[in-house]
Amino acid sequence: MFSKERENQIEVPNTQPVSEKPIESTDSTQQKGKGRVAPSIISADLFIEGSLKSDGDIQFDGRIEGSIRSRSLTIGEKATINGEIVADDVTIRGRVQGSVRARKVHLSNTSHVEGDIFHNALGVESGAFFQGNCRHVDDPLSAESLSELHATMTDKQGKTTQTKDQQKSQGGKDQIAAA
Repeated sequence: MFSKERENQIEVPNTQPVSEKPIESTDSTQQKGKGRVAPSIISADLFIEGSLKSDGDIQFDGRIEGSIRSRSLTIGEKATINGEIVADDVTIRGRVQGSVRARKVHLSNTSHVEGDIFHNALGVESGAFFQGNCRHVDDPLSAESLSELHATMTDKQGKTTQTKDQQKSQGGKDQIAAA
């Protein structure tokens, strides 16, 4: 059981080389583009003069005099926006005065929108208020689609102007069709 042989033995630690492979970090800043991140939240007590731009999601509950551009935008019930909205996906629960350009637009029953909506998909709940023009567009975010739409929109006198392509098909005459 207790022998002298064991006392004279010395244990040598394992001396294998350590791998030079870097340790992978789980830091959220490195995984920014992977998966969804929390939305930027603009609270009800904030008033903004100017524009907001984000590559991510915005939950807006404040008041803005200016434009908002983002990937996804949720406008809260108490929010007020006076300006243009451009986003892939917009949910409106509050008040908007200005144009909305988005692939997907959802007007909830508490929404109040005064302005034009350019969309690829539109959902309107019963009770939503909307006053303006609504137009389905394949790509409402592109500048080309927007300029084409403005060329055919109704002007202040209730007349619709024709696009250059429409004028060419009618022999190049400058005609204005009454609405």
